[in-house]
Amino acid sequence: MASSYSTDLKLELMATGENAGTWGINTNNNLNLIQQAIAGYQSIALTDGGTVALTMSNAALSNARNMVLKFTGTLTTASTVTIPDGIEKFYIIDLSAVVGVTNLTIKTATGTGFTAGEAAIVAAYSDGTNLNEIALNTLGGTIGSAQIDDNAITAAKISNNAVTTDKILASNVTTAKLAASAVTGNNIAQSTITQAKLATDSVGSTQLIATGVTAQEYTVATITVDADGRITAASSGTAGGNNMYPKVFNVGPSSSSFTTGSGATKYQAYAWGGGGGGSGRINNLGGVPGSKGGSGGFGFYSGPISASTPYSYTVGAPGSGGPTDNQAGSAGGSTSVTGLFTVNGGQGGQVSQNSPPPPGNPGNAPGATIGNFNSQILFRDAGTGGNGAVIQGYNGNPGVGGGLYFTTNEQA
Repeated sequence: MASSYSTDLKLELMATGENAGTWGINTNNNLNLIQQAIAGYQSIALTDGGTVALTMSNAALSNARNMVLKFTGTLTTASTVTIPDGIEKFYIIDLSAVVGVTNLTIKTATGTGFTAGEAAIVAAYSDGTNLNEIALNTLGGTIGSAQIDDNAITAAKISNNAVTTDKILASNVTTAKLAASAVTGNNIAQSTITQAKLATDSVGSTQLIATGVTAQEYTVATITVDADGRITAASSGTAGGNNMYPKVFNVGPSSSSFTTGSGATKYQAYAWGGGGGGSGRINNLGGVPGSKGGSGGFGFYSGPISASTPYSYTVGAPGSGGPTDNQAGSAGGSTSVTGLFTVNGGQGGQVSQNSPPPPGNPGNAPGATIGNFNSQILFRDAGTGGNGAVIQGYNGNPGVGGGLYFTTNEQA
């Protein structure tokens, strides 16, 4: 009678009288097969998206007979490992080197099995029909706290709502245990938030509810404050502004320039022209004193001005007196700021047949808000014309120079 083979490990079952002369060889082969079944180890590469079918051959070393199977490889899609149907066997399966292990299913060829949950070492047994995973939740008994590593208890290991308030000591809930933003407004009673609970400077701008006010600088502002002290509206006004700041205070003759400040919007100025010079003695009237020069024009100006802009100015020179008898005096110079205004100087003293000869005409201030009033009332001798000569052969007296006092609404 020929030999047969065992169902589970495929060992050779030798019939009586068979294998004469090779019985020892066959027995040793059986022992090697048993050794593989209880102590064998084999590393097996997986096929991504395919099936690796393990085999159990009669009386031959086979990968499905090993006690320990280590699988390796990277899986991106569903992949399968099968063991033969009909064998009953225990396995230790090492999945620690498998990337994408949750894509792996291990089963019998036609029966069921299990899908790997993590890259770890697992145990399983075949009952001849299906492959069954041995997991902690299928084992009997209990695990004491001494057998649990503190680092093993992670959030992923705890089911939702598993820890109730009965399991938490009030003294264990400390500030260090609370994550940032863990306590929300719904967990705080309004009555418990008192001024005594707030540290100095604990409420910053990020803790305040934003209002409809735009963050910007407001000038000459109108502000609305509610009962809680919040600014709810703000707008810039047009009234008021910076004080007037002097830019020029000078007498003639002179000329220069100045630059307005960045905040300048308007100006005010007092200006007068130079007085005309007096004429020489009038000899053809029998020795009459010369004519007096006219006073320079005078006026007050105000209006808009450009910020951060250079302006040139001239302050009128005094007119000179007539150099000899019967010679008219020269006119006084005008005072001006380029692009804004001009105040004219007075006319020089005249030579005339009238006795006494008339004085030179005064200057004027075109466009002045207030103009053509007596400048000597506000400024002593400002823009006064020179007197005519009294003694024969002497020059007429020169006039008094012009002046400029200019201000803008900018800070010093």
